[in-house]
Amino acid sequence: MDIEKIVEALKNVIDPLTGVDLIASKKVYNINVDGDHVFFDLIVNDLEPMMKGELNLRTVEEIQKIYPNANVNVNMITKEVLAAQKAKAETSGDNGQEKEEEHKTFVQPLLDLSGNPLPQVKNIIAVASGKGGVGKSTVAVNLALSLKELGYKVGLLDGDMYGPSIPTMLKLQGKRPGLKKVYGIDKLLPIEAYGIYTMSIGFFVNPEQAIVLRGPKLDGVMKQFVKDVVWPDLDYMIIDLPPGTGDVQLSLVQLLSVTGAIMVTTPQQVALDDAVKAMHMFMLNNVEVPILGVVENMSWFSCEELPDKKFYIFGHGGGKVLAQKGSTDLLGQIPIIESIRKAGDNGLPAVLSEGPVRDYYLDLAANVDKQTQIRNEISQPTKIVDRDS
Repeated sequence: MDIEKIVEALKNVIDPLTGVDLIASKKVYNINVDGDHVFFDLIVNDLEPMMKGELNLRTVEEIQKIYPNANVNVNMITKEVLAAQKAKAETSGDNGQEKEEEHKTFVQPLLDLSGNPLPQVKNIIAVASGKGGVGKSTVAVNLALSLKELGYKVGLLDGDMYGPSIPTMLKLQGKRPGLKKVYGIDKLLPIEAYGIYTMSIGFFVNPEQAIVLRGPKLDGVMKQFVKDVVWPDLDYMIIDLPPGTGDVQLSLVQLLSVTGAIMVTTPQQVALDDAVKAMHMFMLNNVEVPILGVVENMSWFSCEELPDKKFYIFGHGGGKVLAQKGSTDLLGQIPIIESIRKAGDNGLPAVLSEGPVRDYYLDLAANVDKQTQIRNEISQPTKIVDRDS
């Protein structure tokens, strides 16, 4: 690939702050080519997250017009960081080659995949189940809030189109997302609740309205929630998926680089039977989303009179069995407690209250965070699935 042609291609991308192209506005630095990979630094001072995403997509689009197979890696940084990198390279020694190698190791591309629509989101975690009724949405909501309690910036995307639970669980019934113009186009603003940002189809329909959508329509809604929402910079985006292995799951892996999936099940055999199938979908050769672990929900029941006595009404050890089948970890076990149910119904999630219930979810979040960090250290970003595959 010819760097001069890449420069010409980037002249077709307009800087939203200056109104002139990226090259003329001196926003592109350190273009490097290695086989079919293109690397360059892009200055993004004062750009909002949605603008960063749009700019990334436009640069990829223009380069792939002339090099269709190019893997474009955009390193979005600030002027201050670029200056610090330059100073480090200049003081690294007298040997020019050593300086170049130091620079290559010091500057790591933010995006390893071309066309990532959410470059401002560090980790995307899918919360999945094989069967409905296992408490997946309750786990997703409390996990998102627990990660926020651990100090992270968190978003929660309600992917359960037919049964959106997030508005009720976060006490957002009747709320409507605002709008903001980005590049002259109206974009949706996520709704903030308890310090996390969320989006759900439940914000757009009557609570008692049946949502009847075929596959292409579901795909369109998922695209809108990913590409037409002004998501802020996030450490984690938790996606509450519908049960099973349907259109929403397929759309997700075709839209986003999913960091990992968490499987939610009860210990009951019929729940495990379907959970295995859902887990194997993520493990398919053309999907390959890492399984971060298993959450066993409704693990046991204890009554007030006998708090130390555990009644395994749905069976015992099912979550561990599922984790072993997926060669992954059991991230947590959540018991059946009435306060968890009441908290979800009242829109004040259980992790926000004091007591042992809170500890169950905080421990779960700590384990998810640990497994995510391990996954990111040992593996490359997940590839976005080709829609033709």
